[in-house]
Amino acid sequence: MPILSHHTTLSFFFLSLTKWIHSISYQFWCKHYRRRCRIRAPCCNELYFCRHCHNEATSMLSNPFDRHELIRQDVQHVVCTVCDTEQPVAQVCTNCGVRMGEYFCSICKFFDDDTGKQQFHCDDCGICRIGGRENYFHCNKCGSCYSTSLRDNHMCVENSMRHHCPICYEYLFDSLKDTAVMKCGHTMHSECYLEMLKRDKYCCPICSKSVMDMSRAWKRIDEEIEATVMPDDYRYRKVWILCNDCNDTTEVYFHVLGQKCGHCSSYNTRAIAPPVLPQ
Repeated sequence: MPILSHHTTLSFFFLSLTKWIHSISYQFWCKHYRRRCRIRAPCCNELYFCRHCHNEATSMLSNPFDRHELIRQDVQHVVCTVCDTEQPVAQVCTNCGVRMGEYFCSICKFFDDDTGKQQFHCDDCGICRIGGRENYFHCNKCGSCYSTSLRDNHMCVENSMRHHCPICYEYLFDSLKDTAVMKCGHTMHSECYLEMLKRDKYCCPICSKSVMDMSRAWKRIDEEIEATVMPDDYRYRKVWILCNDCNDTTEVYFHVLGQKCGHCSSYNTRAIAPPVLPQ
């Protein structure tokens, strides 16, 4: 049997150690957060890595009356995944001394090792946010934290974040995904917003207002209408329209390509009466 050198022995040791760490790392955290504990859900007395794992599991229950969501503040006990000790919620394990999360919030009962997220607790929101406290402010009317770039630079909508994304219908207030604030003040997931624009949809799904400056698009429609002559039967017909951007009603000449608001020059309009000949 060959004798292994000291260098080879160390190499095997570190390789084995790396494999061991890799194998147990999946026991320490879930796909949502990196942490070294599981939470005891007081609502069903089951163990989960986080409330999202709990909510995903219970939402799949066959009986709709058994489906429920975990209230994060109600969690009272956690189980250390290093020594398997159940204990009251705390950052450090009372048995083995391991930190169950480099970031810990005693209010949200929240643990996370990924401090690069720059987590912070917002007292007004009542939950933890990511991105750094210095980069966000809480808008009292909107009822949520927004980027400092939006301070005095956004349309306030009361409790604008406390609703479901109009595209994917996930609740926005405590969603893990980035959120976009549209020109009208309504909110949706950033990825849903970009997907909407890719499909050439430029109106807010909630209020139908234009989500960006559309003046260049309106100019192109002006040119197309000028180049497209309507048939004699419709050339002088008028129609009443409602503008989605300014909420004004206007009587304008009907055109198959669109009706231009007489107040704000927007083509984001809809007819509210059929086209008729002028009296």
